[in-house]
Amino acid sequence: MEKEGNLSPFNSMKINDKELRRWQESYSAMAGVFLCCLGPGGEKIIDFAGNPLDVAEIKKAVPDVHIMNIFQRVTESDLEDQAVERTLVPNIRMGAVAIKVKGLISFVWIACAVLSDAEYEKELYENDPAENISLTTTEKKFYNSLDFLRVTSLALARAYKSQNDAAATSAVTFKKTEDYKLSFRRAEIMTEIVSMLDSDDEIEVVMQKILRKICEYLNISNAFICRIHTEDKLMDIVVEWMLDGQYKVFEEDTDLDRCWFLGSTQLTAVSASTSMNAGEKEQLEDLGIYAVVSIPIVIVDQIPFYACFAETRENREWVVNDIKFINDSIKILQNIITKRIQRNSIASSFHSLEAVLDNVGSSIYVRCMKTDEMLFANRSLRKYFARELQKNELKDLFEANIPPRSHSGNYEIYYEAKDRWYDLYYTRIRWVDGRLVSLCALYEITEKKIYQKRIEQQAYTDFLTGLYNRLCCERDLVEYVEKAKKTGTKGMLMYLDLDDFKKINDGLGHQYGDVLLQDISSAIKSIDGVQNSCYRMGGDEFVIIVPPESYNKLGSILEEIKRAFATPWYLKDGDYYCTMSMGMVEFPSGGDTVEELIRKSDIAMYEAKKSGKNRISQYSDSIDASSIRRLDMEKAMHKAVEDDCREFEVYYQPVMSIDGKKDEIVAVEAFVRWNSRMLGYISPAEFISLAEYLGLINPIGEYVFREATKKCGEWSKKLGKELSVFVNMSVVQLMQPDLSVKLKEAVDDAKIKPEQLVLDVTEALTMNNTERTGGAINKIKEMGVRFSLDDFGTGYSSINGLRALNFASIKVDKSITSELETETYAKSLIVSLVDLSGALGAKICVEGIEKKSQLDILKKLKVPYVQGTYYSIPVPAEEFEKKYIK
Repeated sequence: MEKEGNLSPFNSMKINDKELRRWQESYSAMAGVFLCCLGPGGEKIIDFAGNPLDVAEIKKAVPDVHIMNIFQRVTESDLEDQAVERTLVPNIRMGAVAIKVKGLISFVWIACAVLSDAEYEKELYENDPAENISLTTTEKKFYNSLDFLRVTSLALARAYKSQNDAAATSAVTFKKTEDYKLSFRRAEIMTEIVSMLDSDDEIEVVMQKILRKICEYLNISNAFICRIHTEDKLMDIVVEWMLDGQYKVFEEDTDLDRCWFLGSTQLTAVSASTSMNAGEKEQLEDLGIYAVVSIPIVIVDQIPFYACFAETRENREWVVNDIKFINDSIKILQNIITKRIQRNSIASSFHSLEAVLDNVGSSIYVRCMKTDEMLFANRSLRKYFARELQKNELKDLFEANIPPRSHSGNYEIYYEAKDRWYDLYYTRIRWVDGRLVSLCALYEITEKKIYQKRIEQQAYTDFLTGLYNRLCCERDLVEYVEKAKKTGTKGMLMYLDLDDFKKINDGLGHQYGDVLLQDISSAIKSIDGVQNSCYRMGGDEFVIIVPPESYNKLGSILEEIKRAFATPWYLKDGDYYCTMSMGMVEFPSGGDTVEELIRKSDIAMYEAKKSGKNRISQYSDSIDASSIRRLDMEKAMHKAVEDDCREFEVYYQPVMSIDGKKDEIVAVEAFVRWNSRMLGYISPAEFISLAEYLGLINPIGEYVFREATKKCGEWSKKLGKELSVFVNMSVVQLMQPDLSVKLKEAVDDAKIKPEQLVLDVTEALTMNNTERTGGAINKIKEMGVRFSLDDFGTGYSSINGLRALNFASIKVDKSITSELETETYAKSLIVSLVDLSGALGAKICVEGIEKKSQLDILKKLKVPYVQGTYYSIPVPAEEFEKKYIK
């Protein structure tokens, strides 16, 4: 196993190390162990992850030599693929799990555990037991976790192996498809050259056209046809052609010194690897030619012309297929010239043409347009279509689909009697005797069609369940709707979502979640009437289409679906129930586009969930608009987060110091705004609570504090002083186990001091200061990041609560500010806070300043900091910078 993009020589297996790292982090947190991963040769793919101090203790206990010893123990033995050993620290154990697929090592996990119940003899150890480690476990759990690690990793390795095998098959398929395309293009060019047999253009024009087609197809820079003098060793250039941007090989056209590669009766191919004497090399260098092919053009047993193809850009090694194509094309040109010279010798011309067409890689026949007489059939057609030729069936079999006024083109044909596919190229030309004919060339493409079907099957099938996928669903739904509209019938689209699937998936493990999805897929696709119209849309969502021909079975289909989900599913070691919520919409009355029908069935499904789950709901126009709005917002938010939160924008409002001679900016507060591509601008009051409900507040919050710290660093540098930045932080965000790590990364990336980042939390935190929240806050404070109490005055904060959490600042809510001029208690509250600020160690900031009279009162009350719309509403970074960062 190696990193993404590299192929291991041990097992030809490619694994994305980012996915493996995410898996490692989740597993470590679950099992309470420290993991690192080694490749088949012992190279380290992923190092130990976790708290840096904890990892340092682990590495002291298990030096590299110890790791390599246990690695060799589990990889070099055919009997042992899992082992546990003691370490230099008495309460730390090290385990190794070798993951083998088909007898080959894919990767090896090294797991280290700090045991809370370790038994040991002190005199045998020089080191003291490890203490204050964040991840601990018991000896029994450690052994169980190693067993689970081996089982799940083996499944993971096998899945990656299957994916890589599938990718290899796709690569072979792609190569064969490209080969087919190349051969078809070659045949098309040859057909165009053959069509020039009947051209009335001047012979020089025909020569020029053929040279151009050959050079453009084979990407050759220059070509020319020269006439050889019989009386001396000179030559003339008859025609010359070059690609755009290239120069002519010869400056003059007549009485030129004959090139040394001319004069042979056979084709001559020259490249850098060809053996040449000094004079021959010098002539090519003078002409600027790196490689050249010359072919004699034989007319009545004489060689008056040579066709030459030269590469003047760089050396070229000529390949057999290219040489053959040039040779075949020049033979046709040779035939054209012969026809022009010997117009009265039709038999001679026909014989030459027949020789050429008998040796091209396709079945060709020529039919008189007036009499339908078959004038010519080449060797290939006589071999493969002898019976059809004898019965004169070729026109009906292959030309029935040619448009009446079309003179040339191509299309695919399936010949049922032979069970073969063909590509037919046709053109109308004048035959050697002057008659108007239809020339048809047939190329068998059966193997190409088989590969296309196989690729299509892979593209339309869900890998896990074997059901059709979303792409196939959208394609089929279009066909079913059109069929219903044309026949005046109707069908039903049913959107099904499993209830609480996440609990089973997380509780039993993902492998059992996959088994459940497979069992459900088998159950629904066995229902009579919908066997071929069941789809997995992704995750735990399915679609069942009741086609028009099965609509009369709708009642029984619904009963079968209900019965399937009323029965428990056997997973792991017992029966488990998994219900579903389903939304339905009828078509075409309920909609006639894929987007509209899927959206309406999704809305109906959401309505079923909202009504208590384990229900079926049919879409109607009376469904609550709020349900539709909520569903649209959920979908839009998921897509926005998947797109790296690019739809979210951070706005900024200044925090001003007012206790000096003039007001000056000392900090900024960051606010998140959402301008959805699907729904437009959405109020924070509407989407913040939804983000917390959907579990998306963490990635959105991380995006905000990374952007805010980045701007804080930029603006501090421009102002030449340290600005602080206030970022709102919910309790949900504070409970992230790795929040302190992410905050440190953001601070380091922005090149600011940790104390410049201030996290705004609400009064609810002081009321619910549990051991867990307190621990999370203390961990963040230890790195230097400060906390601020936001919206003070709207809750029930106590002085003890304020002291316990040791806030750096306290922000008075704007509801207090709005009553400064009318209510005495508002002023009294602020005065008390200012007086207490020294004892509390917190600065006071009053929010919601909207007018100068409020500001004047606060200055008299000796409030140090304020913010509000009097200075600025929250604005985008660019606008904020223009106004305040000068």
